[in-house]
Amino acid sequence: MRYRTRVTAPAALLGTMAALSVASPAHADPETGTPGPETLGDPVFPGLGNDGYRVLAYHLDLAYDATTRLVDATATLTLTTTQELSRLSLDALGLDVHEVLLDGVPAAREQAGEKLRITPAAPLAARTTATVTVTYTADPRAALAHTAWVPTPDGFAICPQPNTAHTVFPCNDHPSDKADFTIRITVPAGLKGVASGHLVSTEDLGDGRTAYCYRSREPIATEIVQITVGDYVIKDRQGPHGLPLRDVVPTARATALEPALALTPNLVSWIEQRLGAFPFETYGLLPCNSDASDAFDFTGLETQTLTLYKPNFLLQAEKSIGSHMMHELVHSYFGNSVSPATWSDLWLNEGHADFYGLLYRYERGWADSLGLTTMEARMKDTYARGDQWRKSSGPVAAPNEANLFDSQRYLGGVLVLYALRQQVGESVFSAIESTFLERFRNASASTDDYIAVASEVSGADQSGFLRDWLYGTRTPRMPGHPDWTVTPVSSALRQPQNRTDGHWHDNSATL
Repeated sequence: MRYRTRVTAPAALLGTMAALSVASPAHADPETGTPGPETLGDPVFPGLGNDGYRVLAYHLDLAYDATTRLVDATATLTLTTTQELSRLSLDALGLDVHEVLLDGVPAAREQAGEKLRITPAAPLAARTTATVTVTYTADPRAALAHTAWVPTPDGFAICPQPNTAHTVFPCNDHPSDKADFTIRITVPAGLKGVASGHLVSTEDLGDGRTAYCYRSREPIATEIVQITVGDYVIKDRQGPHGLPLRDVVPTARATALEPALALTPNLVSWIEQRLGAFPFETYGLLPCNSDASDAFDFTGLETQTLTLYKPNFLLQAEKSIGSHMMHELVHSYFGNSVSPATWSDLWLNEGHADFYGLLYRYERGWADSLGLTTMEARMKDTYARGDQWRKSSGPVAAPNEANLFDSQRYLGGVLVLYALRQQVGESVFSAIESTFLERFRNASASTDDYIAVASEVSGADQSGFLRDWLYGTRTPRMPGHPDWTVTPVSSALRQPQNRTDGHWHDNSATL
């Protein structure tokens, strides 16, 4: 789940966004070759991503200077071309680029808007592997049109979802192009660098600095990478079946946060009974070292293997946080292991996270924010709102950028899953879930993919049923509940929460 303040910067502060070019001897002319398309055609973010290649791996090498609070970095991308390319582009915003190498040779570059265009000396042939190395400096405190950086008093964390990873490193910033990550973070004495994946080496550089290197066992979508620097203590514990759990905790808050952190093993056990073995090498929480109101405008973000939180949220009693902790944990399956093929497929992430988060809440006997204590009661309430939400927020699987993270993707998505379970029965529904997760593990999947699995596993064509629920402008009848009614649109009804005044708002029913 992700909600972020959007701040539009004055033009004077956007110098790194201005177009610049560096000549390279005898570089190829993109007008006579085939420049790669500077989009992957996402229906919600049409300018995001770049076609013509796919990234196999990222190697990020970042060094944090505690005095200047700047990050000097080198990003090395190993990619494979899908067509001949006289020019390719990466998503990049707010990065002060110093040099670009293509297979070790300097390449001409141009920064235009949110694209870093790279022109090789000779066109790249189709179906070949190439290495792009970008050396740059980033300022985590820079005022940009949008940013993933979360500056803290002792360093930073990042929250890249949905479209801001490219303010941290140049990339093909779309969840359909997942890749392996190796992340090396160099920090001064007194600080630790931590990232998604598992720690593979710690190197004392002999000058008061330490370099920490992390590597992902499974591919990661750019929008859920985590990189953080701070005065942290690493708290290790064991999860079910020997799963290593690690929490990255501000040293001064470690004792106070321990009750919340200690909940994770039982949460993992509960979800493994329903969705299978945890899909990654480790899991844990990162209570970011800031509770400032403008630090980030969300509750939790499912960065892979290390969920980001505000510390104060986790200081509450278990019944106030357990359901939402389950929501973020479920994203390890729906959203991280299986990423959305496009941002229109977000309901697969958020609907599933709220579905299991609510089941966990009601099983524990905790009333929700409406005072309801069963899934059936909450779904009846949500069902009544169905037509109003479809009018004001569009169908569940047809969002736009303005309403992407509103309640229709969350509770509206839960209602679709509840309807499917009513239609096929609980055992078949569970089989659909497990088949979908297994088939698309470490990949991206679309709404059509989920519909196809539901039809295959249930032994009946579910496309008409699910498409009515996901794309229809009217709420279909609920299987098993012929008495449920939808409140007419003309009646006064609470609207789904939405992005207003430049902010993302928390819309999860698990809060």
